[in-house]
Amino acid sequence: MSMLVLLEHIFLGIVQGLTEFLPISSTGHLVLFRKLFGMQEVGLLFDTMLHFGTLIAVVIVFWPQIRHIVLHPFSRLTKLLVVGTIPTASIGLLFEDYFEEISRTGITIGWEFLATGAILWAVESMRRGERKFDDIRYTDALIIGTLQGAAILPAISRSGLTIAGALMRGIDRADAARFSFLISLPAILGACVLQSAKLAAAPLDTALLIPMLVGTMCAGLAGYIAIRWMLKIVSTGSMKGFAVYVWVLGALILALQFFGW
Repeated sequence: MSMLVLLEHIFLGIVQGLTEFLPISSTGHLVLFRKLFGMQEVGLLFDTMLHFGTLIAVVIVFWPQIRHIVLHPFSRLTKLLVVGTIPTASIGLLFEDYFEEISRTGITIGWEFLATGAILWAVESMRRGERKFDDIRYTDALIIGTLQGAAILPAISRSGLTIAGALMRGIDRADAARFSFLISLPAILGACVLQSAKLAAAPLDTALLIPMLVGTMCAGLAGYIAIRWMLKIVSTGSMKGFAVYVWVLGALILALQFFGW
């Protein structure tokens, strides 16, 4: 195992963990960094492990709510998450192959970063909602879940789109962030299950097991930090700084593509 390989896996783990929950798109950043630094595809096993790391971060932060779901599988919260997951899963399964190709080429990520920034800026310019977590309706869950499915585009931020959707529905900022992260749980879990089902036919390079495990732990730790940070930012601050960041990033990518990158 070379130090360069280990550092690459640590780097990708941190990027995945941070950008999965910050409103700046994890897939978009992974595509960008692979192209910039000539990194190879991370492989199905490591991709699954990275998702598992971020899944653990959500479970740790929201353990009280998850424990409630486990103990009360027919509770209103469970039903809301099921309703929100249906459109997400439908979009993912129907268009998986098409969007995987878009993600592989990275040809659209510049425009998608710009779109993410526009959404974040627009929603921060709206009047603040007052509806609390207990006031979230099944219609809200359906709309937010549909927006989560639309984030299958590589540089459209899942967390940004779902938080924006909740805010547009008039949900209180802190509760909008909480529901956004909770509804990500079945989506990330589903991705892990689907990818795991494909692993039987995938070759296993045992020399990469330690780098992948370290990268997974980094993804979990970075994800935990990102969730805590985002809960504070959405509750008391503004996401306009993230909007400016992805606008600059999108414009830079489009400029590089224009000059033949």
